[in-house]
Amino acid sequence: MSPIQYDYHHLPHVKTQTQSKKALWITLALTLFFTIVEIVGGLLSNSLALLSDSAHMASDVLALGLSMVALYLATRPPNRRFTFGYLRFEIITSFLNGLTLAIIAIGILWEGIQRFISPEPINFRLMLMISSIGFVVNLILTIVLSRSTKEEENLNIKSALWHFIGDLLSSIGVIISAVLIYLTGFYFFDPLISIIIAGIIFTGGAKIIRESYLILMEAVPEQFDLDQIRKDIHQIEGVEDVHDMHLWAVSTDHYSLTAHVFINEHIQPFCVILAINEILNEKYGIKHTTIQVEHAMIHDHGSYGKAFLHKKNQGQ
Repeated sequence: MSPIQYDYHHLPHVKTQTQSKKALWITLALTLFFTIVEIVGGLLSNSLALLSDSAHMASDVLALGLSMVALYLATRPPNRRFTFGYLRFEIITSFLNGLTLAIIAIGILWEGIQRFISPEPINFRLMLMISSIGFVVNLILTIVLSRSTKEEENLNIKSALWHFIGDLLSSIGVIISAVLIYLTGFYFFDPLISIIIAGIIFTGGAKIIRESYLILMEAVPEQFDLDQIRKDIHQIEGVEDVHDMHLWAVSTDHYSLTAHVFINEHIQPFCVILAINEILNEKYGIKHTTIQVEHAMIHDHGSYGKAFLHKKNQGQ
């Protein structure tokens, strides 16, 4: 028996992101390789800054793995259980990536404080060599992911990009730390730079957590003004009231809107729905809409409906 085909024609509940997949595969391979190099280098040089960067790189491997799973799940069509498809997994992954960044930043901060209290000797030459290689690798990966985000909108890729922006800054910080230790002989620069790195990583993680949290909570996307949309719908001929309106993002570029409208009983309801869908699509780019036309005399709306009818009768 062939599987049931679901006719969600307003909104394609799948994403096929060729550029994002290619960018992630390249990034994952290079990151895994350099993570191993940095861990070995950090242990041999006894550099906290280098080890903190390697921990961040290790989190990148996990983040990229989750991002890759999210991209492949996003290509799966909706079914009777997951009627929106698997697009939301992209947001769940982004949230987990942001949370990972924040936790790692707190861990680095704690270890940095401990190193301030009890300084340890560092092999700055090995530290400088590894961090210089890391800078080149992270710069390449940041450019690859940055280009990918410009071609395809994806919060998942943005969260991965923030990981590598943090890595790039970490590499710069480790290089600066190694040079300062060489010039001054003061080992406290190592934990100091680590704490600065932790602050940068935490900022990126908090940004990703906030964006993904708002989508998971089905908040109105920031680029939309719900009051203005309500006014635009209200100006359509035959529309007398707009209520119970909801606008949310299924994923980073997939939006859905539902609304109830009271219409004049002398207006053809299909014309009203067509006009509403046209203005939402043309002005706001919202294609997935569910508009329910109603009349306050027929559909019970409690005190809200009574107040509407009273106001309407007074106007007549």
